Amino acid sequence: MRSISILTALVAANFALAPAAAISASGQTQRTESNSTWAVGPQYDSTHVYVAPEDLDRFVESFVGTFGGTGSKATVTSVTPTPSENVLRFILSPVGTLSIFAFKTPIPYPFGAERTGYLVVDLDAALRAAEADGADVIVAPFPDPIGRDVVIQWPGGVNMQLYSHTTPPSYDKLQTIPENRVYLSKRKADEFIKDFLRFSRGKVVSDDRHAPGVEIGRPNDTYRSVRIESLFGNMQVIVTDGHSPYPYGRELTGYEVASFADTLDKAKANGVMVLVAPYTSRGRQAAMVQFPGGYIAEIHATKVK
Repeated sequence: MRSISILTALVAANFALAPAAAISASGQTQRTESNSTWAVGPQYDSTHVYVAPEDLDRFVESFVGTFGGTGSKATVTSVTPTPSENVLRFILSPVGTLSIFAFKTPIPYPFGAERTGYLVVDLDAALRAAEADGADVIVAPFPDPIGRDVVIQWPGGVNMQLYSHTTPPSYDKLQTIPENRVYLSKRKADEFIKDFLRFSRGKVVSDDRHAPGVEIGRPNDTYRSVRIESLFGNMQVIVTDGHSPYPYGRELTGYEVASFADTLDKAKANGVMVLVAPYTSRGRQAAMVQFPGGYIAEIHATKVK
């Protein structure tokens, strides 16, 4: 059974729900579909993390202990269009927003495969735009306790959720913008990039066809790395032949931090395992880590010259 009042109160209490300046009282903006970006801001775009119920609190404590921020209280609710039950928590941190799902029932297909939830100002208009720009709808729009959702798939099999709130939220801006890390084949990469750029109104900030393979665990090779910026946040498209050593390809997000060494120390103190030792490439220090509950992430900082 859905608990609308409980979940709405939860979000309001923990994350200061208030009408955002960019959105009118009805949740719409005064803009036309032909020139719109449907994004609200990267602080509203969450990485979807799935953990076992027994790992939920430990994961939230570990992530907040590493990066700072606030974890919401847990609530039991349903967030799928078919019967299910999960324990839900949110994290607002300086480096990104997370939605954490700990299902008490089997997870309905295809949930669990979507990597992100993107807040949009108008769900129906954003969906029309996404379909026109090449996305497929794999879960038709459905109501959730505080708004509406749809799950779409881009060329190459990139799944993401678009959502809207009945009462628009207002979150603080992020200190650093997280990087959505998307692994694609050579055949589908250009199609995905073209389609997502049209939808997001984003721009390519770099396209390195001979990026150092150390960044994907293959120090003797090169790969194509495309970095995209939009109001939905940052994205790195990683184009490979699929010969990816573990854990590359298992991470969803890369988190930029101000102090790389300090962050890794905090991570280790909070039960985080370092899967790939720190390395330096293209002006970045980076490492791959795994949080309690199994969530794998990349951490990086711009190397001071």
